[in-house]
Amino acid sequence: MSLFLFLTVVQAIVAAALVAVILMQRSEGGGLGVGGSPSGLMSARGAADFLTRATAILATLFVGLSILLATLAVGASSEREIDTTLDRSTPAPVTSNDPLGTGAAGTAAPAAPASKGAAPASSGDPLSGAAQ
Repeated sequence: MSLFLFLTVVQAIVAAALVAVILMQRSEGGGLGVGGSPSGLMSARGAADFLTRATAILATLFVGLSILLATLAVGASSEREIDTTLDRSTPAPVTSNDPLGTGAAGTAAPAAPASKGAAPASSGDPLSGAAQ
């Protein structure tokens, strides 16, 4: 198991825990100075302090893992060479199934020059004006 895969799994677990901790927090709406409950771990204020501290720790872990994973990904990809096995610098061959007679570049094939005094070739096309 590679280090990159292991850290990716750890980051997914940290992200799920961060979402759970954020959703467990109660919306206080009032901001600073609201609430006069006695301090303690089992009180509402103690639970809020614990969830706030857990959110800060998980968020710091998430950002740190993101930076570490990005550094590992750049280091792993910079050692590779560019793959040129799919080099398409040669033109594609012209197929005989092309009904319009276009070449590989999409331009129409040049027509053969007609000799002087010769009748136009009959193509069987009713729009060309030639007799069938």
